[in-house]
Amino acid sequence: MTKVIVVIGAGSIGPAIARRVGSGKHVLLADISHNAADADAKVLENAGFAVSTATVDISLRRSVEALVETATRIGTVTGVIHAAGLSPSQAAPATILRVDLYGTALVLELFGNVISDGGSGVVIASQSGHRLPALTPEQNKALATTPTEDLLALPMLAPDKVTDPLNAYQISKRGNALRVMAEALRWGKRGARLNAISPGIIITPLANDELSGPRGDGYRRMLQLSPAGRAGTPDEVGTVGALLMSDDGAFITGSDFLMDGGVTASFFFGELAPK
Repeated sequence: MTKVIVVIGAGSIGPAIARRVGSGKHVLLADISHNAADADAKVLENAGFAVSTATVDISLRRSVEALVETATRIGTVTGVIHAAGLSPSQAAPATILRVDLYGTALVLELFGNVISDGGSGVVIASQSGHRLPALTPEQNKALATTPTEDLLALPMLAPDKVTDPLNAYQISKRGNALRVMAEALRWGKRGARLNAISPGIIITPLANDELSGPRGDGYRRMLQLSPAGRAGTPDEVGTVGALLMSDDGAFITGSDFLMDGGVTASFFFGELAPK
């Protein structure tokens, strides 16, 4: 029986986790860019992993359904690493909501239908979701449990309510953590676990876009005033991802792990706190 680890999102963090959990398994690496998936696959192949690639647009149901079909043709899906998304500098609010919020819900729904007994999944969210002001209990429940195809029609996500890309990103990432909590219950009925990681600024192509974008000065200030005083690396996220997907993390499910070098702590109680 071939065990399959599905990695959605080429780049740095997804493959970093896959390197730690993919030995002896088949890694299916999917991205909206075929070239990006092939580039990451070549690195993994050269390191001895069994890898194939696929193209996926997580904002389209039929595209994610096709990825699920590809994965199940290869073997039994034992792991899902969802690391795809857009940053605030990369798209308009509506597009960010469709990719980061709806797309994540879609991935969790469809792969939750096929994840194997003993399997596990990790969603890469963001520290940014932790800095969104508190939502109401009703809003939390809506983001967590609204059927996927109705999610973007929520009143709180209307175009006149979400007008800023950063706000769209923060809502999406808060929604990712809430969705993981709710979906972990359904995955658990299949004997599988599901968790999220909310990294801070990790040096990836996406982070470099942000650091060179209009919010770059603010991000550099975050790093300077955080307890760690630096950005993180994909391998550090990979270590946490490996724990969550391994037997060592067997009692962890429905959780969201904030790992941001203390940026959020400083935002609430330190030098980054709003004056």
